[in-house]
Amino acid sequence: MTLIAGWLIPGAGHLLLKRWGRGVLVLASITCMFVLGIMMGAKLYAPNTADLLDILGFLGDLGAGLLYMIGHGLGLGQAPVQVVTADYGAKFVVVAGLLNLISAVDAHNIAVGRKL
Repeated sequence: MTLIAGWLIPGAGHLLLKRWGRGVLVLASITCMFVLGIMMGAKLYAPNTADLLDILGFLGDLGAGLLYMIGHGLGLGQAPVQVVTADYGAKFVVVAGLLNLISAVDAHNIAVGRKL
C-alpha cells in the first residue's frame, strides 16, 4: 500500500506512516523539481519509441507517478525543444522520478519493518 501510494503521489507513503516531516519534504522537493523541469522546457518522454535512451528516460519520468501522468495528459513537454535549458529540465524531471521511486521504496521498507 505504501509503495503504490508513495509512487503515485510523492511523499504519500511516508504520510501514511505518519512521518509528517519526511513526507512533506519529499512532496515539496520532488514536486518542485518536476515543475522546475517543465518550466525549463523539458521534454517528457513517451512510451512509444524504440530508442533505448528514450525508453530509459520514459521509465525515469514515469517514476514521478501522477505528476508525469498529469503533465503528459495536459500535453506538457511535447513541443519540439527550442531552448537551451530544455536538456537541464529533462534531467530535472528524470531525477524527480527516480527520487520518487527511492522514496516510495524507503516508505515500503519502513512499513514492513526493514528500516526504522
